[in-house]
Amino acid sequence: MNEKADQTALLSALTTEHFVLQTAYSSTVSEAAGRSTLYVMALSSSLIAMGFLSQSQELFKPFVATVLPAVFLLGLFTVVRLVDTGLESMHYLTGIARIRGFYRTLGGQAAEHFTPEQGRWPEVESPAERLGAFTAFLGTTASMIAVINSVVAGAVVSLAVHAVAPTSPDWLGIAAGVASALMLVAAFLTYQRWRFAVFDATIRRARPDAAPDDSGQHA
Repeated sequence: MNEKADQTALLSALTTEHFVLQTAYSSTVSEAAGRSTLYVMALSSSLIAMGFLSQSQELFKPFVATVLPAVFLLGLFTVVRLVDTGLESMHYLTGIARIRGFYRTLGGQAAEHFTPEQGRWPEVESPAERLGAFTAFLGTTASMIAVINSVVAGAVVSLAVHAVAPTSPDWLGIAAGVASALMLVAAFLTYQRWRFAVFDATIRRARPDAAPDDSGQHA
């Protein structure tokens, strides 16, 4: 009798935990959408203001020199937080997958209804393993904002080159801006991939069925 009561209490606790993890996961998605929208709105407002001030060079240059660097910093902070929310989402999904794995042990048709192949990706493989590392990391919200923010930084560099050397050819400023944007995109993708690799290795080490050298091979 006590064993049955313990089993019932455990299932109740797991169901509650499942619900809490699902709610937390939804909150990370909402936060990512909100932060992305905030950054895009700030950038759009700045570009509109720049359009109105473009007729006056006396006002345009100080405005650009002040606003665009601020927008870039906002984008930088946004991107870092978006990577964090992505990792939090993975953490919550991994917890849900772990609970789902327990559901398979309930007997009857549970093993058929809760198979790993029909479940969420943390039970079987990570997004990088399923889609390929390059494709998976390009599809994140953080990557989208990072690319836009890198273009903003490239525009700042291009305008700075033109302001410092007004007699220089146009292609020099454009080339400097493009090179800066590409370097920032590459740096961000490297950072994002490193953060996700560290998280993935941690999850693998925490799995009870993981081999002793599994995490080291993956890293």
